[in-house]
Amino acid sequence: MAESWTYANPVTVTFGEEATSAIRVRLAGRSFCLLTYNDHPYFDHMVERIKKEVGYPTVIVRDVEPNPSFNGLRTACHSYGKAGIQPEAIVAFGGGSVIDTAKVLAASGNDFSRVQAFLEGRNGPQFLSATPIIAVPTTAGTGSEVTSWATVWDTDAKQKYSLNRPNLYPEHAILDPRTSLDVPRGLTLSTGLDALSHALESIWNYNANPVSANHAVHAATEILSALPLLLDRLDDIELRGRVAKASLFAGLAFSNTKTALAHSLSYYLTLHHGTVHGIACSFSLPAVMRSVVGRNADCDAALKRIFGDDLAAGADRLEAFLNQLGVSTRATDYGVTRENWIGAIDEALQGERGRNFIGSREAVLAAAA
Repeated sequence: MAESWTYANPVTVTFGEEATSAIRVRLAGRSFCLLTYNDHPYFDHMVERIKKEVGYPTVIVRDVEPNPSFNGLRTACHSYGKAGIQPEAIVAFGGGSVIDTAKVLAASGNDFSRVQAFLEGRNGPQFLSATPIIAVPTTAGTGSEVTSWATVWDTDAKQKYSLNRPNLYPEHAILDPRTSLDVPRGLTLSTGLDALSHALESIWNYNANPVSANHAVHAATEILSALPLLLDRLDDIELRGRVAKASLFAGLAFSNTKTALAHSLSYYLTLHHGTVHGIACSFSLPAVMRSVVGRNADCDAALKRIFGDDLAAGADRLEAFLNQLGVSTRATDYGVTRENWIGAIDEALQGERGRNFIGSREAVLAAAA
């Protein structure tokens, strides 16, 4: 059968422009909601700067959680509704949690119950809205600025959802590496590893295609090279830019494939053990990589472009890379018993992201032993 595949991404990306100037140009006079983090001097400063240089927002929302939950998003939607009239655009200035929250606001307006009902299968998409989003990521990791979905957590029920609508792609993504200079080492590490996971997960994926693979190879190669250097030189703007671009390319890769097993496994660790997302989705990468070697020629070819012809040795180098950054690759080091981990693997393989994975249960269990 002839080769057949599709790649699409509608987000316009601007890299390197000064953030506030780029926001002003892309808003083009529209009224807007400014969504950003609370209780941090840098974001306090940027709120004031955006007011001065871009214009006064219709409403400012700063109710953003690290992992946006049903309860927190209700509060954010309530704050959004204080505008009285719905803004014409949302400026999401912050990390992946801010951009994911923006997508929920864009879909729900001031009524989170609309999104909750959709996520729980009680209402269709006709009840959702889609306010345009200008995304300005201040961390390099999630790729949410070029995807159409947001991760939403029901922490009470220990359940993770993905709000996924084609009209939730941001209208514009603005990447200014200077906005990430205040990001501390721990967050720089975890977000960088999240981007690495996005890249690799898009390769061992049933939805992979040549365009996504090219993006993923570039992203993974850059992160493996630049992230350790950046962690030793957090004020290096060139390294910040390299990792930001790598995260963008990883986002462009998995915007078409979604993630796979390592991310599916991460939800268990985050919900039940509180493991930071970037660590939770990256520590299992060496084991997952070992389980797919030889499974698919295109996957092997892409991995060889990153790790060289000996993929077994490449998985060992990936494990050493994580260990050298202080990340254990043993599930039991995160408070999980071996029995629970096997159960988590079985559950993850059956989940939406796990079904994207090209490997087998037997190979995964053998590699995870």
